[in-house]
Amino acid sequence: MSNAIVIDRLRKTFGPKVAVDDVSFVVPTGSLVGFIGPNGAGKTTTIRMIMSILFPDSGGLEVLGKRSAVVSKDRIGYLPLVRGVYRKMRAGEFVIYAARLKGLSSADATRLAKEWIARVGLGEAYSKKCMELSKGMQQKIQFICAVIHQPDLIILDEPFSGLDPVNSRLLRDLIDEQHKAGRTIIFSTHQMYQAEQLCDRIVMIHQGVKRLDMTPDEIQRTFDPRTLIIEPFDIGQAGLGQAAMGEARSVLSRVSGVAGVEAVGRVLEVTITPDRAPSTVLAACAEALPCRRAEVRRVSLEDIFVDIVQGSAATREQRQSFREALAAGATGADRSGD
Repeated sequence: MSNAIVIDRLRKTFGPKVAVDDVSFVVPTGSLVGFIGPNGAGKTTTIRMIMSILFPDSGGLEVLGKRSAVVSKDRIGYLPLVRGVYRKMRAGEFVIYAARLKGLSSADATRLAKEWIARVGLGEAYSKKCMELSKGMQQKIQFICAVIHQPDLIILDEPFSGLDPVNSRLLRDLIDEQHKAGRTIIFSTHQMYQAEQLCDRIVMIHQGVKRLDMTPDEIQRTFDPRTLIIEPFDIGQAGLGQAAMGEARSVLSRVSGVAGVEAVGRVLEVTITPDRAPSTVLAACAEALPCRRAEVRRVSLEDIFVDIVQGSAATREQRQSFREALAAGATGADRSGD
């Protein structure tokens, strides 16, 4: 398989700050790659270098087989982090204008603009000035501009930022549709769930350094949480009483292969010792304690994200605090770039 993007030891500094430090990865043709990392990690800086908006201090890159995205600009669709519509231009006119810049005829641009605007639920906004649209509406208009010319490569910088759940799902479906049509897509995001649902490869950078570059299956194999989820019987609306939950913890803690037990809401999280197989300990726990549910916990991308950023020794309280800060950042992404 050929590669739509090749990044080789890319480095970019801004004065004393190292924004991107010796980063290398590839985006295979036809793949959908999630580019994740906290604010200030270097995601937007890397994307801007891919787009030839910024130029690296050292290292090399190829985009669609060329040394510069400028050469292949009509084959690329780009949604930048800093959104920008022509505020006094009407939404339909703006989409037509963007399509014409990408080489579509006037007739095709007009037809597709009407079809796309109606499809994303903005039919009534076609004749409205962009300044009259909400930020979410403007974002959908710019997404249309990124895909209307059926590009080979689609680059989306924080496409879900600021969208409500309904429009996030709509955008996720549209991205998935573009991927199934054979287009190569890379998008940056703070929203781990979106990356998990959509991507066939995940790349993470933190403090300008690549920390993760794997398929979802490789992530599951590599970051084995070695944790069981046990939900005891007799949990009513209010859950088990404190004493009963304490007794359940005590029972499970005596099972061979259990390193620790922690109550989390209505369930118990059981940590397994390194020398025991999860399936063996799971069976022993289910035999020792009548339970409604017993399963091996599937590691989430969010957990891995938090572990990499804060360290695997982060407490549950630190993890929750970080998730809350992450959620706040996802709804108000750093517009100064990273």
